[in-house]
Amino acid sequence: MDSIVSLPQQIVDWLSEQEDMSDIKFFVEYPPVNKAVPLRRTIVAVGIENIEIVDKFVANDDGVLERQEYCRLAKIKANLSICVPFSMGGQTCHDIFTRIANALTFRTNLNIAESGCVEIKSDRDTDALVMTGWFMMEADFCPAQSTDENFASFLDKELLCGSHIRNDEIHVTAEDKVKWNEAFVTGMYLGTGASSRSVSLDFMPSLVLISASGYPAVVTDFANSVTKNYFGMATIDTTTGITITATGFRASNKTISDSEYALNEAGLTYSYIAFK
Repeated sequence: MDSIVSLPQQIVDWLSEQEDMSDIKFFVEYPPVNKAVPLRRTIVAVGIENIEIVDKFVANDDGVLERQEYCRLAKIKANLSICVPFSMGGQTCHDIFTRIANALTFRTNLNIAESGCVEIKSDRDTDALVMTGWFMMEADFCPAQSTDENFASFLDKELLCGSHIRNDEIHVTAEDKVKWNEAFVTGMYLGTGASSRSVSLDFMPSLVLISASGYPAVVTDFANSVTKNYFGMATIDTTTGITITATGFRASNKTISDSEYALNEAGLTYSYIAFK
């Protein structure tokens, strides 16, 4: 959370660079800075009072809110301790707070949702009037997106394992999930005439059925006394012209004795169904 810890210093640096704030001395609340006694100019200390991080929900196409797995919303409450010399009066405290609140709200990309201030107190140790102001920022932690914050390191989108989010090699896509949940897959292939034909399925099937389109399961060639099988079936333990492999199956196109497995004849279209 270094980005959040360094936020007060970044705000101090940014406010100090604003030309219309040159009459104000800014510093971080901790560690405390020595002050002139009596106080001679306006000084403002910036600090963080509270950080609340909650889940982020986004409406889908049906209007239903869905929790974002890698995104969070953060509410950060920052404090401003505004100190002015007695001679400037209490109204100066309010004027300074208004100038700072306007600058942070309208000149930065910080999403300031609320701001306010409390009563003015007298600090006899420094002869100064002190008013505490605050503003509530709403920050979006979505590491998969880029950031255009004016503060270079504020809420860096790498904060929540950004490199992990963008690694496509280790994530499962929606298409992968659908494919894995299917009980079986179907497909087609064109025969090549080779003695065998391998088909990759990316899994080892438990049952495979193959048939040649437009042909019956068995055709008898009486002239050559050969039976051609245009249908095949195989499990892990049994086979009729099909061999199950670790990543799919292999269809045979060869003659065994007086029976021929015609599961890869040239030009024929074959359909298959493979069960997981």
